[in-house]
Amino acid sequence: MEIVKANNYRKGVIGLLVSEKLPVVDLPAMLDNFVVMKDGKDVIGVAGLEIYGDYGLLRSLAVHPIYRGNGLAKQLLTKIESMAAAKALSAIYLLTETAPEYFSRNGYHQTNRTDVPALVQQSSEFSYACPKSAIVMKKTLIKS
Repeated sequence: MEIVKANNYRKGVIGLLVSEKLPVVDLPAMLDNFVVMKDGKDVIGVAGLEIYGDYGLLRSLAVHPIYRGNGLAKQLLTKIESMAAAKALSAIYLLTETAPEYFSRNGYHQTNRTDVPALVQQSSEFSYACPKSAIVMKKTLIKS
């Protein structure tokens, strides 16, 4: 298994996200800040980072159910956080309905929508793709 840039795997990304009931209508045309976990030719995991000024929005972190429990989500999350750090972002935000405990274990804490920077609030994820009931979480990145 390997993590690679997602640009050449759009169909696999969409298939996995749809199967996991995650939004695809607002996927960017180019998946430059997305990565996939591959097993052979198959996309078995995905994670993406949208950039808004000094902030990132983690989206579409998913692992195919057959492969869960093997630390693949953690590997994808670590890769996205490394990308965010390399871009000198100050924090990563996310919306989740199903995994707040997972993200809490990985250094994210719940925050209010009103505390999210305006640029991030204007994203499609915040505007319409994710329901208002989704939990907002944040991880502050340490700048080196």
